[in-house]
Amino acid sequence: MRRMAVIGATGCVGRQICGLAARRGHDVLAIARRKAPHIADHTFIPLDVAATSKENIAELLASQRVGTVVNAAGRWGPTEAEMAHSHLGVVQRLVAAQALLDHAPRLVHIGSIHEYGPVPNGTALHEAIEPCPSDMYSQTKLACSMAVLASGGVVLRAANMFGPYPPEETFFASLLRRLRGALRTGETVELAIAEAKRDFVDVRDVATAALAAATAPVSGQVINIGSGVAVDMRELVMTFVAAAGFPSDRLRTVEGQVRSHGGEWIEVDIGLAGRLLGWRPAFTAAESLRAMWDER
Repeated sequence: MRRMAVIGATGCVGRQICGLAARRGHDVLAIARRKAPHIADHTFIPLDVAATSKENIAELLASQRVGTVVNAAGRWGPTEAEMAHSHLGVVQRLVAAQALLDHAPRLVHIGSIHEYGPVPNGTALHEAIEPCPSDMYSQTKLACSMAVLASGGVVLRAANMFGPYPPEETFFASLLRRLRGALRTGETVELAIAEAKRDFVDVRDVATAALAAATAPVSGQVINIGSGVAVDMRELVMTFVAAAGFPSDRLRTVEGQVRSHGGEWIEVDIGLAGRLLGWRPAFTAAESLRAMWDER
């Protein structure tokens, strides 16, 4: 069965997975609460998975001949209830639906590197580190991962993402909006940058990892996905400013506070992804930031 269902198909990660899967010959079933123009080429079913019974989900997966489910749903929400619905609610219903099927689809879940919580500077985040999430978002993502692993699925714990069409709530999406606005008005941008180093991975590389996990002979496994390098945030910001063609004399930077889920240091050990999936990131930070600016 070559049909691949992508949950959260209209989001930053989901749209990339849909496109890549189709280009590689998969019959894509895009599932999201609302349709969007960029998934018009795929079969689409409007569905709030977290609000749908396990019986109905199981019937859908069986009738649509789904062989693989990639869950790319979920985003930052303002309340614990919203987090539980958009993250854990989806995973719990998917896992429960699988249990009703004689031939359950393979489940690949996009988790978060923040599930590990903050670690000392210089620590490479590898899969043997015991997760210790420090906030509501990370705790909810960890609960999702544990449910997927218990069902025999694969969890890709992805680093911070950038590249085309970033989620609206992310740092670089906010910076993109500010720079575009300032280019129109001629204003100066004042930006607070924390003294921190982060591992960022292109969303297109995450999609490639998801496709690899969909066919690799692994189950019940966590695999970390990132660039493998912690990069200074100030360096990333200046690279993005250059990609935008924003005049440097109209940018004023000040020292900011660390507000990320992962503290002031994130570097991902991607060795296991290479060994199990044959995966390595293909895009440089400069290429990702350029693509983020160019995609309007």
